[in-house]
Amino acid sequence: MRDPSIRRSVALFRAFLREQTDPEHCYRLLARDAAQQVARYAGPLRGRVVVDVGGGSGHVTEEFRRHGAQAHLFEPDTGELHSRGRPPAGAVLADGYLLPLADGVADIAFSSNVLEHVADPYTFLSELVRVTRPGGLIYVSYTNWLSPWGGHEWAPWHYLGAERARARYRRRTGRAAKHTLGENLFPLHIGPVLRHVRSRADVTVVSARSRYWPFLTEAVTRVPGLREVATWNLLLILRRSP
Repeated sequence: MRDPSIRRSVALFRAFLREQTDPEHCYRLLARDAAQQVARYAGPLRGRVVVDVGGGSGHVTEEFRRHGAQAHLFEPDTGELHSRGRPPAGAVLADGYLLPLADGVADIAFSSNVLEHVADPYTFLSELVRVTRPGGLIYVSYTNWLSPWGGHEWAPWHYLGAERARARYRRRTGRAAKHTLGENLFPLHIGPVLRHVRSRADVTVVSARSRYWPFLTEAVTRVPGLREVATWNLLLILRRSP
């Protein structure tokens, strides 16, 4: 699917709507889309060393391997690793704050929809940078708090407050929400993250764009205030400085 395009955005949105009933379709489509995005910036993936940090059940890792990359999954949650019965071959149980990797071993460090789930996103970003070789690529996307999807399963009611949104979710579904604000979901905004990455001497910002928006993907992130709602999901493409 051409990126960006209305057709692509609609296809991904439809897949998200089926996430609970058909997660395989949702995550395979998202993984294919993400690998194509990485290849757009990094070139052919064959033979590249890819570190997938927080990749859950391993759909993205497997997609990179289908492209010929040497992809390795690092995930701290055993439940996520075994969500499809067993983790992909070579998966490592590891925390993204302290990866068991030497400096500069990866051609590509990849993290999709993880940053909003960590209490210290800047330390997490620093670890992605550390394990990437000079000239290598860092791909980071996350759902910002003021996005319509910022509350995850209890969105968009998070605009009325997290506790109210969680209580509504329990009433509607009969079960507790997976995410709790301040425990495994944090109110991360776009402005502070952009200022942080632009101030770093060890990376260059190649692109800061909306991951799913169908047009003007970089323009929307340049407008303070508007970007916090309209970006939906921020995608950062960073290049490791020499």
